[in-house]
Amino acid sequence: MVVTASGITECQIISWLVKPGDEVQEFDPICEVQSDKASVEITSRFEGRIEKLHYSPGDMAAVGSPLLDIDVEDGEEDLIEESFTADSPIENDNEAIGTTASTEISKPPVQTLDPVSRSESSGIKVDYESLFLKQQNAALVSPAVRRILKEHDIDINEVQGTGKDQRILKEDVQRVLKAREDIDATENPPPFWPSPESSNRNSPIGDRLVTLSPIQAQMFKAMTRSLSIPHFLYTHTVDLTEFVRIRKRVATRPAIAARLQTGDGKPLKLTLLPFMLKALSEAVSSFPIVNSRVVENGKTGHPTLEIKGSHNFGLAVDTPQGLLVPVVRNVQHHSIMSLTREISRLGHLARQGKLKPEDMQDATLVVSNIGSIGGQVVAPVILSPMTAIVAIGKAEEVPVFAVDSDGNESIVKKTKAVVSWSADHRILDGATVARCAQQLALWLENIDDMGLVLK
Repeated sequence: MVVTASGITECQIISWLVKPGDEVQEFDPICEVQSDKASVEITSRFEGRIEKLHYSPGDMAAVGSPLLDIDVEDGEEDLIEESFTADSPIENDNEAIGTTASTEISKPPVQTLDPVSRSESSGIKVDYESLFLKQQNAALVSPAVRRILKEHDIDINEVQGTGKDQRILKEDVQRVLKAREDIDATENPPPFWPSPESSNRNSPIGDRLVTLSPIQAQMFKAMTRSLSIPHFLYTHTVDLTEFVRIRKRVATRPAIAARLQTGDGKPLKLTLLPFMLKALSEAVSSFPIVNSRVVENGKTGHPTLEIKGSHNFGLAVDTPQGLLVPVVRNVQHHSIMSLTREISRLGHLARQGKLKPEDMQDATLVVSNIGSIGGQVVAPVILSPMTAIVAIGKAEEVPVFAVDSDGNESIVKKTKAVVSWSADHRILDGATVARCAQQLALWLENIDDMGLVLK
């Protein structure tokens, strides 16, 4: 099996779709794995009988290690090992999930025995039916819930799922934990007088060590690489009053609202984000160096700069699994309507944990909509090898002095938000970032003019 993205050394087995004794055909699904930020289904490269599973659900499988054994009945009794490897090709994407295998002749030849007889012959009886049921249940658990199960050492079969298709939710696990606490409180009631240990205020209470999830581990690596980038911070305020007016006008026009729908006909809200992406695309068209990536040459030691023609903007998305950054590709060719649909599609896949590796590759610039949660001025961290990142703060209504055509002053209500930039100061100087930011503000504050450049 090939790695899901460059630099990946291990994958977590989410669930097995086969058990020892099963007959599989070529390209039949055999298991589901998660690597960093993507869950992918693995298919078989061979036709034969499953002999052995090398991992249990929840285990981390290292790249290059055997995944399972398949008995291929070709007259020679070959034993095929499906394994993790970083060298196997895959169509159109050498960093996607796929399968590969290394073949070795079994010594002695594999005997054709059913799973029960094989186990009994060795003196160990394995209940494969129960094991397979556990593997099926594991498929109905999100990575976040699976982490809670592992932290509290809870058997997945103890939890009754109440979600769709009996999916196990966080609330289901919390009910099991609450039941455990009630039993402990009944069987081991606290003493009337506190013990010396419990009265020691200097002792740590509730401290525990937890393993980073695959997404947290990937973020740890990415942020560590970012420490080598000298960040230049720049903030400015953008007037969004025109955007608010446009959004209210669209809401009163059914013909336009009818076009703001998902592929299955669900209505979409018109948000600031598609306008932000389009305005940013126009801004970096005037300052293409902002839309670039640093290429480090290990042989010569002299870095080069790759100025990207495509505006592939990554979106920071908050999900139950952690921070994910899916990529909207070729923003320069999108309309506001198509951007709205694409942002909605990627956001839905991210929150469902169904993004593919290619959905998160080749970003040239990242946009964080942190203002949807809160906050004004932020200092976003650049993801190497990109040279910049942009963050939008929370939009707020503020009083502003205005002067009419007759020179009369008044106080009017405006909607404004702070936009924060972080730039790689090895590549971008302050003047370039400031001018690019002014172009962004110009398009956002004159949204009607944006229609003149839409493609």
